[in-house]
Amino acid sequence: MTAHSTPATPELRPAYPSPAVAWYAVAVLLVAYTNSFIDRTIIALLVQPIQRDLGIGDTALSLLHGFAFAIFYTTLGLPIARLSDRHSRRWIMLVGTVFWSVMTVLCGLAQKYWQLFLARVGVGVGEASLSPAAYSLIADLFPRERLGRALGVYSTGVFLGAGLAFVIGGLVVKMVASADTLTLPLFGDVRPWQATFIVVGLPGVLIGLLMLTFREPVRHGVTAGVPPGAMFTDLLTFIRSHRRTFLAHFLGFSLAAVVFNGFVAWGPSQWIRDFGVDAGYVGVRLGLIILVFGPAGIVCGGLLADWYSARGRTDGTMRAGLVGVAGLVLPAVLAPVMPTMPLTLVAYAAFFFFSSFPYGAAAAALQVVTPNRLRAQVSALYLLCLNLVGIGLGPTVIAAIGEYLLGGPEYLGRAMAISAAVVTPLAALVLYWGLAPFRKTASTVTSP
Repeated sequence: MTAHSTPATPELRPAYPSPAVAWYAVAVLLVAYTNSFIDRTIIALLVQPIQRDLGIGDTALSLLHGFAFAIFYTTLGLPIARLSDRHSRRWIMLVGTVFWSVMTVLCGLAQKYWQLFLARVGVGVGEASLSPAAYSLIADLFPRERLGRALGVYSTGVFLGAGLAFVIGGLVVKMVASADTLTLPLFGDVRPWQATFIVVGLPGVLIGLLMLTFREPVRHGVTAGVPPGAMFTDLLTFIRSHRRTFLAHFLGFSLAAVVFNGFVAWGPSQWIRDFGVDAGYVGVRLGLIILVFGPAGIVCGGLLADWYSARGRTDGTMRAGLVGVAGLVLPAVLAPVMPTMPLTLVAYAAFFFFSSFPYGAAAAALQVVTPNRLRAQVSALYLLCLNLVGIGLGPTVIAAIGEYLLGGPEYLGRAMAISAAVVTPLAALVLYWGLAPFRKTASTVTSP
């Protein structure tokens, strides 16, 4: 080839950052993701005092946990992802982190139901900025054969955050159990549940600034002369061309998320109602279970996805997700109806291991079957489905089964078991149905 020859391929293939740089960025994103899940999950441990002070029932509370958070968390994901495919992902995540943290603090200042509802909407708005940009950025930090474990580590933030939310919330509840009000600097007199929101919300402002401590990575899989990002019509065309792949992926993992989010929302209340324990007891024990078994499951799922991929299985990421959902069926049905607390602890440990197992693989699967310029937008579309279905429906389906089908809040455990018995096997069947089209799509998309 002469000095003036045209290169054989227009695809730009810059080198990946060093492992130390890449893993540091993942660590920062993990801290932010963990913080986000603390802020969104802490309400699950505060059900009883919120219901008492605001005079609301299970279904109204479930809307605070699910619908209020999910409504803009899902719908704003796509426009924010489009910005992420064209502009600095670091700055988008920084602004979002600070915003959701401020809105969490405002949850602690709410005096009425509608004020808390709007503040929860704001938390969802801020958190919509994080994962689509993070998925896209991480895919530019690691080659495909290491992507599953990297996204698996990032995705442990769900379970670190949920676990820490319960542990921190449980400890706070224990410390202030006898107090009617607390006096906080700058905030004045607040209820203990309001103080909990304020305490977990404030650190996020500093966490957002950590986004400035690593560089925006070079985008991989980008065609020379073509700007990053794509028109929304390009996204629709691509999804339509591979409709069965994305339908199976989005629907299968979203159905599994219905079970997970329902248990996170109502697990503490089920323990309190069925065994007569207090919120402090629940928070520490359930939080430690999530902290240990959630990350263990999601890392194992990522490792299994990488193991499949290293052996040439183009559907390795999707297959690993299916393994996790299939393993979830039995513990999801049994955990909320165990007759003793020791059996409940064991069943919940298995539940959180298998409920976490699919999601590192699920995120990696999208990167495998999506061109770079569409990754953040496809990730946002996935998160829209995952969270609109999972967060939006999970808590409310259980509350509605308990209140309207079974006859009252005392049947909460049975309602959780019924929901899991219907939804979890269906999720596994949908994912199995999607394996063949996933292999076909993966073979047609240029790897990063």
